[in-house]
Amino acid sequence: MRADARDWVALSLVTGVGSRTAGRLLEHFGSPTDVFAASRSELQAFGLEDEVIDRIHSGEPRQQADEELAKLGRLGAEVLTFEDPRYPPLLRRIYDPPIVLYALGQVDVLTAPTLAIVGTRRPSPYGVNVAMGLARDLAGRGLAIVSGFARGIDAAAHRGALEAKGRTIAVFGTGLDIVYPREHRALAEEIRQQGVLLTEFPIGVSPLPQNFPFRNRIISGMSLGVVVVEAAQQSGSLITARLALEQDREVFAVPGPITSPRSYGPNYLIKCGAKLVQYWRDVVEELPVDVRKEILRRESEATPSAPVQPELPLDEHEQRVLELLRFDAPTHIDELLLRSGLAVPELMRILLELEVKDRIRQLPGKQFVKKL
Repeated sequence: MRADARDWVALSLVTGVGSRTAGRLLEHFGSPTDVFAASRSELQAFGLEDEVIDRIHSGEPRQQADEELAKLGRLGAEVLTFEDPRYPPLLRRIYDPPIVLYALGQVDVLTAPTLAIVGTRRPSPYGVNVAMGLARDLAGRGLAIVSGFARGIDAAAHRGALEAKGRTIAVFGTGLDIVYPREHRALAEEIRQQGVLLTEFPIGVSPLPQNFPFRNRIISGMSLGVVVVEAAQQSGSLITARLALEQDREVFAVPGPITSPRSYGPNYLIKCGAKLVQYWRDVVEELPVDVRKEILRRESEATPSAPVQPELPLDEHEQRVLELLRFDAPTHIDELLLRSGLAVPELMRILLELEVKDRIRQLPGKQFVKKL
């Protein structure tokens, strides 16, 4: 098993052999081991350049693969080859699937039905609320939520799935040993415990700009569909949506105000035919029949046997403070003090109670928003 994985990793590390070329080599020769055993004339007939053939025959790729496997072992990560039954099934069908993936966490999550939620790195409070709410609702109903682990909407999608005790997949644009952005280290650990961290890049690969379009094709390629929540005109999320269309995946978009630059992407996608999303059922309605039926079956069965926990009641003062908050814009504590007429200790107590009752979220800088 290890020797087999070694040759898969070795082939993926040959400079000048990208995912598409590697796939064609495997179709032609049968296996990575057979590629390394092929003669120069056979590889020339296939169309490889002499310098690429020299690298294949040098023994260096296999040495690098041994080193890579040792590093992955120390990290506790696994190699998933294209033949591994745990390799994401939908990803196999795209034009240029990676021949190996590196995974850290609950690897069985990769075979679950998955949905991507992506968007801007600079979201509004409304965008964060929507992304978390959708991810929470969909993950709670059995879908694994895929995103790119970036700041903003991606992180909100991962956190929403984690809140629902659901499954989530973070696709890195780096090696598994490099958490980017660095402030997401705690989030990475949560995902590892409850989902999986995934990449096609070897250990030590830094977050270079050219890596992220490759990451995006994995996000869309392994998903039944892609939901875009807030994306500016030049957003990478639009690249992911375009890739999803090329891969024959569903594309969904959450509309936003026409005056906001963040709304350009989703509003444009809706004009082009993307499904407008207001809540989780809008997504589920477009999924394959077998997936949709399973989600709706769980929904109907959950009603009598596991009723939704009712919201904790609010007292008069909590209700008054809640009414001062908005879903789509943060309110600073100074404004709440002014408008509520409450003393600082009393207001702080009420805000804490509202957080405990899961009705509001505190943002950096003592600002608060109402949760969807």
